[in-house]
Amino acid sequence: MSEPLRHFIDTQDFSREELLRIIDLIGLLKEADKDGACPKLLTGASLGMIFEEPSTRTRVSFEVAMTKLGGHALYLKPGEIHLGARESTGDTAQVISRMVDVIEARTLKHQTVLDLAAHATVPVINGLTDYNHPTQVMCDLFTMIEHAPPGKTLAELKIVFVGDATNVCSSLMMMCTRMGMHFTHAAPRRYQAPDAWQAIARANIAQSGGALTVTDDVVSAVRDADFIYTDLWWWIGQENEIPDRKAAFMPGYQINDALLARAPSHAKFMHCLPASRGVEVTDAVMDGPRSIIFDQAENRLHAEKGLLVHFVHPRLKTPSPELASYHRGRIESFLSA
Repeated sequence: MSEPLRHFIDTQDFSREELLRIIDLIGLLKEADKDGACPKLLTGASLGMIFEEPSTRTRVSFEVAMTKLGGHALYLKPGEIHLGARESTGDTAQVISRMVDVIEARTLKHQTVLDLAAHATVPVINGLTDYNHPTQVMCDLFTMIEHAPPGKTLAELKIVFVGDATNVCSSLMMMCTRMGMHFTHAAPRRYQAPDAWQAIARANIAQSGGALTVTDDVVSAVRDADFIYTDLWWWIGQENEIPDRKAAFMPGYQINDALLARAPSHAKFMHCLPASRGVEVTDAVMDGPRSIIFDQAENRLHAEKGLLVHFVHPRLKTPSPELASYHRGRIESFLSA
């Protein structure tokens, strides 16, 4: 294959221009899908989906995306494959690579997806790790462009993430600063983005422009926001911290009507979902007129279509009619002998 192998593990591996090209492709595929004319660009291709934990949006979006593109998806979970148990992660990656055209992996540890990519001979797409969630923020950027205030350029948008320094916060911070946007993380000091993340974001800003603010003043943070984004306040393995986390975040960092009133009237609310209703966000906000969470969730499907086409389509073998006829003839002759 002439197309070099590339994985989608971290948006930091791609230039601003490359990411925007994928965003444009997502838009084209969404328009085609809405017209019932999604092209079968991945006919005959297979996607191996490795899940170390359950998922709604990631699993459904990737599986449906492959179907709409003419391909096939296989759901692989612990207990059904030997991922790191009875077989090394590297061996699993090499075996699956011989049978599928692309691998999507949602893993508990970031190192697992790095190990898969190091040994795979087909593209590996990161469906979430404890460090980042790049497919989610491709969807998020696309959604922000769709819902941007009229007349505002990408570089003028101000995104405020309120809550814990989650994998989504990490990815959103890197994506927004890569795009030259204004990103603010508002959280109690103990739960703010670590220095290592901020260093990457500031290096992005030095290249692309934009700004980064990390603060515990949530009211000031949302004052000029175009988008207010939150996520769960705890993740897998942090259950014992729930009382301390609730005490730190509640009520000041909950997204509710009182906090939204401090933001511009055009500001939209976003959440990667699933949400703990009544915890990090109220029902009134989630179901209110400023919420775009279900547009955002739908866009996971279109984002996955764009990523799959971008990374897989150029690598697919397309036989000439003559070659296809030659093999069909040989096999039919064998079967009829």
